[in-house]
Amino acid sequence: MLAKGSYSWIGAAILFTLISGYISMMSGGFLSRLFRFFFILGFLLTIFFFIFFRDPERKPQGGEDDAVSPADGKVITLDGRCICIFMNIYDVHVNRAPLAGRITVIDYKPGGFIPAFFKDSDINERNHVVIETEYGTVELFQIAGILTRRIVSYISEGGHVKRGERIGMIRFGSRVDVHIPETYEFTVKLNATVKAGETVIAMRKEKIRR
Repeated sequence: MLAKGSYSWIGAAILFTLISGYISMMSGGFLSRLFRFFFILGFLLTIFFFIFFRDPERKPQGGEDDAVSPADGKVITLDGRCICIFMNIYDVHVNRAPLAGRITVIDYKPGGFIPAFFKDSDINERNHVVIETEYGTVELFQIAGILTRRIVSYISEGGHVKRGERIGMIRFGSRVDVHIPETYEFTVKLNATVKAGETVIAMRKEKIRR
């Protein structure tokens, strides 16, 4: 399955490949060699896009009150009620809701091009999402990286999301920060690898201490 919002990129790569191949076959000499190079480049780019924009099905682990990861990637910061997950170029870039609830805020802000794993990436393009859940407020910050500024949202204010449901995508290198409710405690460690909509990252404190 391919991520929603990726078809224009894949379509453009395929069209570029077909046009380059056609011109290469119809021309000769230097022009043929040049467009043969473009054809190979376009073919490789098309394969890359198919891999990068993959969107596999995920089944949330744990119980309905356990918060799952909003993103694939590596935990780079774990501080109090905040966790930062960095997505490498080879990770799935579709983000998911940690808990079920109602979307109360979607605040999009354009920004710069700082690599997402840097502290100064706070000035980058971002999307602030607030989810009111049965167990408290969950806040997500989708932060775009250096390669592109496009964050694609699949949700709208006032709508409801299920636990592990797709909420959007960040194209290429990026990061997702999550603030969990006060009644929750993280169950993952720094540098842990997590999967969006699948890995449990936090549980209710009373549940952990039973």
